Amino acid sequence: MIHVPAEPAGRLSDAWRACVGTGRLGLALRRDYQDSLALLQRDIGFRRLRGHGLLSDDMGVHRPYEWQGSRRTHHSFTYLDQVFDALLATGIRPFLELGFMPREMASGTQTVFWWEGNVTPPADEKEWTRLVRAVLTHLIDRYGLDEVRTWPVEVWNEPDLPPFWQDADEAAYHRLYEVTAHTVKEVDAELAVGGPALSPAADGWLERFAEFAERRDVPVDFVSRHAYASGPARNVPFGTHQTLAPASTLLDQFAQPHTALAGTPLAGLPVHITEFNSSYRPDNPIHDTAFHAAYLAPVVAAGGDHADSFSYWTFSDVFEETGIPTALFHGGFGLLTHRQIRKPTYHLYAFMARMGEEQLARGDDHLVTRHADGRITVLAWAPVDPTGETPGPDRHTLRLSLPVVGEGGGEVFVRRSSVDEERGNAYTAWRHMGSPRSPRPGQLDMLHEASEPARSHSRLPVDNGRTDLTVTLARHEITLVELTPVDDETPPWWDERRLLGGEPA
Repeated sequence: MIHVPAEPAGRLSDAWRACVGTGRLGLALRRDYQDSLALLQRDIGFRRLRGHGLLSDDMGVHRPYEWQGSRRTHHSFTYLDQVFDALLATGIRPFLELGFMPREMASGTQTVFWWEGNVTPPADEKEWTRLVRAVLTHLIDRYGLDEVRTWPVEVWNEPDLPPFWQDADEAAYHRLYEVTAHTVKEVDAELAVGGPALSPAADGWLERFAEFAERRDVPVDFVSRHAYASGPARNVPFGTHQTLAPASTLLDQFAQPHTALAGTPLAGLPVHITEFNSSYRPDNPIHDTAFHAAYLAPVVAAGGDHADSFSYWTFSDVFEETGIPTALFHGGFGLLTHRQIRKPTYHLYAFMARMGEEQLARGDDHLVTRHADGRITVLAWAPVDPTGETPGPDRHTLRLSLPVVGEGGGEVFVRRSSVDEERGNAYTAWRHMGSPRSPRPGQLDMLHEASEPARSHSRLPVDNGRTDLTVTLARHEITLVELTPVDDETPPWWDERRLLGGEPA
């Protein structure tokens, strides 16, 4: 039995909801995307959204033209306005990522992804900085300076990887960062600019970035990197399989910037993990499973110890980096499939959204919080072995002694919501259906129904301000238990034995 103290250990960090990822921003023009975002914000309520492609050609911002014998540039905000209007209407703000390079401005032809984002430096730095200045100035004019000052500005994405930055040229990235950061500050000194948005493989890049920033007196308001725990990809048609490191590896990666920057001028700056997930592949079936939710539960519960934000990559399977998805469940990054079917990891986040403000306890398989009104909330998960070599028992039991508001006896109302291999798991239902690539309307209804967590209700006695809770978890289960003191208003004449009109025994 674990004795949970009545005094809080502190406030529960909300770094887990500070940001979430998305496919390229142009996808926000689609109805499926906007419907998914509305559902996400209703159930979870993330504060910011980060995605690629703000300056890519499908957004149509950079529009060069010829007039009177000279090359000129028109900056068009038709799609940009629609995207940001849609985001703000759902209560989520942008985390701006400046990239990729507009084709007519690029120094080369190298691209990344199915939608061909250009990853080469600008042919003309002045044209690039004019673009950055024009976009930020327009956003301030449209949404107000106070609002846009709350939108972090990140320069590029994973420049340490050749697919994302031509030849992974570190000096060229430093130059891009320098001219961009100064431009951001020229627009408004209070805008927060940072980077370098490094991949987990970026050995030494962050330390050298700090040295460069100090040497060149370049503004840096936050540092950012990414975290993934998967090994090399083993490809199959329209899919990928990978080994996974223990989930604690992700927490180690979250903590790495603080360690690397200790003793540098960047020490103490906010750290934003602007992408994280188990696998870095958008076609790995692990993302769709109950295992995935149980695997990430300790990361979501404890990540705020190591970073100011950690952004799940991504909120929706409306995502096209490797092409248009070939099936409803295809291993996409999303918390939601197309057509808003919730995956088990979606429920992990929805459960976190119902946790209290005060953290009472945290362990290898649980997180206990208390709301301001005294309600106790327990998130519990079945520990997993990422190697699959020791799948663990079919049952995992957690016993907690919990503090309850009030003195003496009484009872608490217990509401439990659970997701595991069978319950709250549309992926399992889809597999039982025969894995239909394009489910019919009736099948979609069944899948939405299958994605509902299992719920149960009961009461527990309170003795001397405490109640004992036993939670038995199925394999790969995550569960949310909410305990509310009972104020019993049952009339004194009520007798369950008389429901059918008989006399009491």
